Amino acid sequence: MNADTASSTDFALIPPITIALIGKYHSREIAESLCLLAKNLHARGITVIIEEVTASLSGAPVDLRSWETCNFSAIGGQADLAIVLGGDGTMLNAARQLARYEVPLVGVNQGRLGFMTDIARSDMLTCIDDLLGGKFSPERRMLLDAEVLRGGQSIASSLALNEVVVDKGAIGRLIEFELFIDGEFIYNLRSDGLIASTPTGSTAYSLSANGPILHPHVSGIALVPLCPHSLTNRPILVGDRNEIEIRVVRATDSRVHFDGQVTFDLRTEDSVRISRSEFSICFLHPPGYSYFAMLREKLHWSEQPKIH
Repeated sequence: MNADTASSTDFALIPPITIALIGKYHSREIAESLCLLAKNLHARGITVIIEEVTASLSGAPVDLRSWETCNFSAIGGQADLAIVLGGDGTMLNAARQLARYEVPLVGVNQGRLGFMTDIARSDMLTCIDDLLGGKFSPERRMLLDAEVLRGGQSIASSLALNEVVVDKGAIGRLIEFELFIDGEFIYNLRSDGLIASTPTGSTAYSLSANGPILHPHVSGIALVPLCPHSLTNRPILVGDRNEIEIRVVRATDSRVHFDGQVTFDLRTEDSVRISRSEFSICFLHPPGYSYFAMLREKLHWSEQPKIH
């Protein structure tokens, strides 16, 4: 699959269907919204399942735990789609867990910025008719596949929807690493680290590090240095078929992060290999969704300058 918008025939709901509900952990407010949504879907003849950790840790009322609960693997085998209530972090976790099962995701924003969660909580129930009527538009987003090599052997791996980051860790010393693309040496860099970002992740950590904003249909990976020692090291955009390798040359407490949620400690001479994953995730957007309109809202591009 490429990152291009999928055709409208890629998504159709044929009743009866099964919808999984996934929420931000440790949030009673979201638990209450989940209960409301579950009851609404059930009344429409939809089979509802709740992600098991969401049900057990969300501070949920008793009636939320009365619904069928499943782990992500079981959701992947049973659900026709999943509705995610929370912020972008909740969406990132769900995407990594469900991408291999090709379960489409719908995002209800209960966080702050919500670049990936299109629906406001206040509009949650009114959007259900459009969702079940097949009026949501599908869009595929690429993921990254990353593995850590030590002594030539793979010792860790993970998917990432936003980015893979190699950084210096908690100690304030710079990390030194070598960057290779498709086996070709590119440069040696001393910095706080390096971000390898997907187009989806270009509005996340990469954006705060002065990386470029990439439209989701761009088939590329942005390599963004973090506070490079040399100011000539600038962000680079490479193709989504290139293989990226970051070799740690000198570091004290370096780590690799996957979407800022999964972390693995690195040692000197470890390598992190990054490539486009064979899996992609399908987001379902409500009628009228526009990527650029979302950017204007979230980044306040439409605000008039203040006159003092």
